[in-house]
Amino acid sequence: RRSGSAPDSLPHSSEQLQWLLLLESRQKCHIVYFSTLGSLEFGLLYEQESNSLICSILKAKGLKPMDSNGLADPYVKLHLLPGASKSNKLRTKTLRNTRNPAWNETLTYHGLTDEDMQRKTLRLSVCDEDKFGHNEFIGETRVALKKLKMNQKKNFNVCLERVIPPGKEGGEVEERGRILMSLMYSTQTNRLIVGVVRCVHLAAMDANGYSDPYVKICLKPDMGKKGKCKTQIKKRTLNPEFNEEFSYDIKHSELAKKSLDISVWDYDIGKSNDYIGGCQLGITAKGERLKHWYECLKNKDKKIERWHTLYNENHVASD
Repeated sequence: RRSGSAPDSLPHSSEQLQWLLLLESRQKCHIVYFSTLGSLEFGLLYEQESNSLICSILKAKGLKPMDSNGLADPYVKLHLLPGASKSNKLRTKTLRNTRNPAWNETLTYHGLTDEDMQRKTLRLSVCDEDKFGHNEFIGETRVALKKLKMNQKKNFNVCLERVIPPGKEGGEVEERGRILMSLMYSTQTNRLIVGVVRCVHLAAMDANGYSDPYVKICLKPDMGKKGKCKTQIKKRTLNPEFNEEFSYDIKHSELAKKSLDISVWDYDIGKSNDYIGGCQLGITAKGERLKHWYECLKNKDKKIERWHTLYNENHVASD
């Protein structure tokens, strides 16, 4: 959005009038009296130590009436872009029969790295809930996360816009959520200890909008069945906490030749389980996945935790 002086001629449409108001007074959204969509007030804070983005959804004013009674049943939906369509959405509760809702809710994204903060955008959509049909889109705003300063809360009061969601770019590897893993090589027991801590923002695989996730890990090559382990299944959640550890009897010198396959699955009774996403740690990996493995080899007897992105790349069949 560019700032500048207003055009000389009087705009004809309400959309142009809204744009003129935005140009003249970008921070005074109470003038949205003229706007067809309304304004949204919220705050964002990135806590670097916990890798958390804390979103305080405060209130909206002058929302477009969506129902026959001249009111709306609004809620706010958050979505991190780019990312899998269902895997990283958060939403507030719905408030009934109001054009000036005050949610005062805090929604948190876990597992966001400094790198994510440089490349991701937060989309905040205000929608109207319809009990008998499809929920309707009212308006949205977007914040490039690189605009935030680490550990400093930033408050926003913005006019909603009618932005068309970008089309899905074909052929791209899709992000399916995040997983927090720990690695430690114990010199006392000569074992590699692998911890599956938690997942966040998993892709929903079931019709109810959730998944029943479990995690499989496989140390390879040449480990056979003893290289495979899996966690318990967590029911109806996209943010499961596992806190399970597995250990492998292996010499430290052999670890440089091994890789650890991590895959997350959705459990289905009576049919094959759905693959949600996965990643691989090891010397042949790249970026954070290589760095995690290398740090484990270098720092014996030290537990090292790292977040990793799950992708919908090739996978082995579930069992």
